[in-house]
Amino acid sequence: MKAIIIKTFSNAPVLELGDVSDLIPKAGEVKVQVKAVGVNQADLLQAKGKYPPPVGFPPDIPGLEFAGVINSLGAGVDKFKIGDRVFGLTGGGAYAEAITINSQCVSVIPQSLSFIEAAAIPEVFITAYDALILQMKLTKGEWVLVSAIGSAVGVAALQIAKTMNATVIGTSRSQSKLNKARVFGLDYGIIAEGGKFSAAVKDICPSGVNVILELVGGDYLIEDIECAALQGRISLVGLLAGRTANLDLAKVLSRRLLIKGTHLRARPLAEKILANELLQNHIVPLIEAGKLKAEIDEIFPLSEAGQALKYLASGEHFGKIVLSVDG
Repeated sequence: MKAIIIKTFSNAPVLELGDVSDLIPKAGEVKVQVKAVGVNQADLLQAKGKYPPPVGFPPDIPGLEFAGVINSLGAGVDKFKIGDRVFGLTGGGAYAEAITINSQCVSVIPQSLSFIEAAAIPEVFITAYDALILQMKLTKGEWVLVSAIGSAVGVAALQIAKTMNATVIGTSRSQSKLNKARVFGLDYGIIAEGGKFSAAVKDICPSGVNVILELVGGDYLIEDIECAALQGRISLVGLLAGRTANLDLAKVLSRRLLIKGTHLRARPLAEKILANELLQNHIVPLIEAGKLKAEIDEIFPLSEAGQALKYLASGEHFGKIVLSVDG
């Protein structure tokens, strides 16, 4: 079968479409003929040699989320049948014509969604829902701050926060992205000039925001602490601006702040099954009710995965970039 293979791991990675061994599902697994794949920052980091996949997944084939059709069942699988349309998360290897995956880690695609739309959902909506609702315990009517609001996770988080009647402030380096985010319910948009935004946030919400979804990291965390409310909760998801920051810990103590890191890729199988249940039981119903929507920025053919990653790295996209595997 065909797959995208990372030939050179570097800041300017080389990816090629090549032949790899076909896959046979083991007991408890399904084989999925992949139709579309979501493009994520983790894919770019893997291609740069900075984020290897978990043990058991191919180091040279990226791809965390997929949508496709089941074309083979492993022993003991009775939940699905051949021909079912499914989507989900995997530890890697999804930039390919097929993958094998534990059957408890895939969900049936809602009939209203195309494969392209379905592939844009699992990673970003599970990440955002898990961070905001399950970990930060967002309650109705609270104030939420989302950095990089125009990113795929940012757009997903905005929509999820609005289902809780939250007032959402978003930051971006682009006024155009802030304008687009208003279509999804953004209440206040702030241009993060030089990575600074806390003063503007406090002008809008003097008592501070209750929940912060930090997708940029680095010194953005310093700004988050400045504009967090008493007993505010900060979920650290991304590190695009760096993995270190010079924090004023006295402010963390005096405001009784919660700062918690999270990521999905390296979680054990039991937790990935729980993540899939979150997709089935909480996210899919909101999609079917019209409250959540995948925002697709650009679609590339699988053979142009390298170009898709370059576009992702440019930061010019709003929402999701998707690879079409079957053209």
